[in-house]
Amino acid sequence: MPPSLDELETLARQAGEILRDGYGQEHTIQHKGVTDLVTEVDHRSEELIIRTIRQAYPNHRILTEESGDLQGDADHCWYTDPLDGTLNYAHSLPLFCVSLAYAEGQQAVLGAVYDPMRDEMFSAEKGKGAWLNGQPIHVSATPDLIHSLLATGFPYDLWKSPLNNLEFFNHFTQRTQGVRRLGSAALDLCYVASGRLDGFWEIRLNAWDIAAGGLIVQEAGGVVSQLFGQPHHLTPPVSVLAANPAIYPLMLDVLRLP
Repeated sequence: MPPSLDELETLARQAGEILRDGYGQEHTIQHKGVTDLVTEVDHRSEELIIRTIRQAYPNHRILTEESGDLQGDADHCWYTDPLDGTLNYAHSLPLFCVSLAYAEGQQAVLGAVYDPMRDEMFSAEKGKGAWLNGQPIHVSATPDLIHSLLATGFPYDLWKSPLNNLEFFNHFTQRTQGVRRLGSAALDLCYVASGRLDGFWEIRLNAWDIAAGGLIVQEAGGVVSQLFGQPHHLTPPVSVLAANPAIYPLMLDVLRLP
């Protein structure tokens, strides 16, 4: 039996309480890379999420940021990010969240993203819509780039990778009202879904970063794909382009510039 959206929301809130309780405290920080951090709070949140899923759905597969691929039935798969925005969290910058998605046959059908600092629960169920704290949300109606506000993110190896997103950032900065870098891909997507942002792109991610947020954008009337328009945005190598229907093709044109 599949989970319900209420179950995802409840679990996301429970994990979010762990993040909120630890916010602003001193943390034990491990470095997966120079700017790729993990704290003891990441682990506590993830332990709760895995334990809860395993108790209720012992045969489901779980893809999670810190523990990796916990094998199970691939047709019933959870994408879990126990703390999206760890670098923000470690610096006491209150932009972070818990992101949970449940997928059937490699297609997300339930998603919940919880921001514990603002008590904002973004959620969606495939074919039924998207919500913020129970109220329906929709992408913006902004018709062109020059009136749009976008967001992006950069890879952890920005300084040494030739595919570092700086050229795309420069292109969009010159064609829009602004480009923000908030530090949480899941929240970026939810802000697109709720019309706070008009579009979001990022060149290198993991599926757990965007599984829930991508579904929320789609159910809010937006378009989601890989960076250059390919479908199946959760298929590695993972990248994302998400926007309202008017902005999406215009962003795609910019990303395809030589």
